Amino acid sequence: MNEPFLKGHYYHIYNRGCNKGDIFFNEENYLYLLRKIKASYLKYGANILAYCLMPNHYHFLVRQETDLPLSEWIQTLFNGYVQAINKQEGRTGTLFEGRAKHILVDKEAYLIHLVRYIHYNPVDAGLVHLPAEWQYSNYAEWIGVRNGGLVDREFIKNYFSRPDDYRRFM
Repeated sequence: MNEPFLKGHYYHIYNRGCNKGDIFFNEENYLYLLRKIKASYLKYGANILAYCLMPNHYHFLVRQETDLPLSEWIQTLFNGYVQAINKQEGRTGTLFEGRAKHILVDKEAYLIHLVRYIHYNPVDAGLVHLPAEWQYSNYAEWIGVRNGGLVDREFIKNYFSRPDDYRRFM
């Protein structure tokens, strides 16, 4: 889990709240983090393929496009987020269970199954009945019903000719 981030490789990046506690306390928290992601991911060479923000954890599937390690992006992104949440909640200290974890995804066959796992998280957690009902993931972009910027449409086309193909895969 401590291997370095390398250009051109895919990574599953995730973390959860300390003691499995919440990391998002209201809708604005999700939207705030999404704005921070949109403002920073290109600067750090992160190509976001799939993501899901859950009440007490998050998942990203990202390809590193530059020599700048994704760990710098994640650290900057979430340090700022924790400071904002601590101020909002009148708290101090850690919000997460240590540093973000990452797994190198080096098997192409696993990539698309990881996307499905990430997008299905809110259903597995009992938060929604269908992945499309969870607005804090990019599933809606994958099935073509939302035109968000945090997605790689070329990556999707490499695996699914049409949005309905991914919907059926789910």
